[in-house]
Amino acid sequence: MSLVKKFMTVGGATLGSRIFGFARETLMAAALGTGPVADVFYAAFRFPNLFRRLFAEGAFNAAFVPLFAKEIEANGIDGAKRFSEEVFGVLFSVLLILTIGMQLSMPLLVQWIIAPGFANDPEKFDLTVRLAIVMCPYLMCMSLTAMLSGMLNSLHHFFAAAIAPVFLNILMIGALGWALWTGADPAATAWALSWSVLGAGLLQMAVVYIGVRNAGIRIGFKRPRFTPNVKRLLVLAVPAAITGGITQINQLIGQAIASTKEGAISALQYADRIYQLPLGVVGVAVAVVLLPELARALKGGHMKEAGNLQNRSIEFVLFLTLPAAAAIWVLSDEIIRVLYERGAFSEQNTAVVASILAIYGIGLPGFVLIKALQPGYYAREDTKTPMRFTMVSVALNTGLAITLFPIFEESGIAMAEAAAGWTNTILLFSVLLWRGHLIFEWSLVTRTLRLMIASAIMAGLLVYLSDRWADWLSPSSPLFEQLLALGGLIAIAMPVYFGIAFLIGGADWRLVLRSLKRRKKTADEAVVSPAEQDQQ
Repeated sequence: MSLVKKFMTVGGATLGSRIFGFARETLMAAALGTGPVADVFYAAFRFPNLFRRLFAEGAFNAAFVPLFAKEIEANGIDGAKRFSEEVFGVLFSVLLILTIGMQLSMPLLVQWIIAPGFANDPEKFDLTVRLAIVMCPYLMCMSLTAMLSGMLNSLHHFFAAAIAPVFLNILMIGALGWALWTGADPAATAWALSWSVLGAGLLQMAVVYIGVRNAGIRIGFKRPRFTPNVKRLLVLAVPAAITGGITQINQLIGQAIASTKEGAISALQYADRIYQLPLGVVGVAVAVVLLPELARALKGGHMKEAGNLQNRSIEFVLFLTLPAAAAIWVLSDEIIRVLYERGAFSEQNTAVVASILAIYGIGLPGFVLIKALQPGYYAREDTKTPMRFTMVSVALNTGLAITLFPIFEESGIAMAEAAAGWTNTILLFSVLLWRGHLIFEWSLVTRTLRLMIASAIMAGLLVYLSDRWADWLSPSSPLFEQLLALGGLIAIAMPVYFGIAFLIGGADWRLVLRSLKRRKKTADEAVVSPAEQDQQ
């Protein structure tokens, strides 16, 4: 299977999850708007969701996958099973203690980390604490799910791990549907959502566990022991967890600062949901697939192929994110108005959230490139260098957020996150290039410039069309007509961008597919896992 097809497998499953996520956020906007209960729920959900993003979207895999792959090559499936059981025993025990400890200390966590601005409002503070306690075990479920997903990805079973997150959105949509159907008050809606999050964590873990069993590995619980392999995993995992969660760490900082203004947290969340679509579909897919591929090539001594994989992944990311960033920038008002402006979500809310989304659009290529560049370090078992860059990024984000929030309010938080993301990207790229782990190609530079030209032409067309179709996109128009107009803009923009990109040489799918194709007789097939050999 080609690398592009693997990207599409993971990206397609992630796309399904993100579409359900849009439906969830649309119902959330209708039910809660940007009111105080929306702020409370998103603040309480941010902490367990932070761990979902930290672990489920690559950070744990960054440490686990290379070691798991090495174990398969050295000792086969039996050795990989023993290693997995060692890790599972330690991880389960540590997470259980951590979860209980966090639940007991939740008032302090809310006061000092999650939402310091709620401390002056006893009602909001108390509800945030109670909702966070209910959702806290979700982080344990997701951390174990991440380990099982890493096993599946290493065995080239990508779909089950990629589709599992859809169950979170399905259960939350069910809770919101119940609340809107019964006319539940905001507090009751928040409680229903919290219990749906916990149920989703258990369901996701069950899905990937069944996937691992179907892949031929049955994990049993063993008494936790810190074996040499487990110790090595922990040495790699701690900095990887910090690094992999850079976006979430920055958002947590932004949330803490934004909690001083009512409605700011939920406004940032609604904008975050939009740009998470391309970030998840492209960035997560690239990160999940590229890491085991790079690790496999490097362990087989195929340095040239590793460099080619890295460059083609960067090209793939830019090919898809540059037009997405341009579209988000020029259509931010239309996107937010059509998706959210109804019920408790007002025209004023649209203006605020749209301004945040436009800024996130600028940062989008940087956020996604981080996902494509970090595997270049992780595959070489270097998790400390990206962690150092993360620290620089967090420091920059914190300083800018504190400085800009009093001036630009919520938009200042988004500016800080975008600047921090691009800074991290530049550092990751520069050091990979300096170390010789990234092959400099003028063709990649010229293609990037051509893709920017194609994106700019597409953006100009969208500005013209959105102005001509303003009446159809207006809130006074029927929802179906609004959705049809927005869909029409996207349907026209995509072929225009792709056509121009191919015409001026910004992309050549034949070259990309040919360079990424992995056939049985290529050199890296010499180091495939027994599981993959069985599949072939």
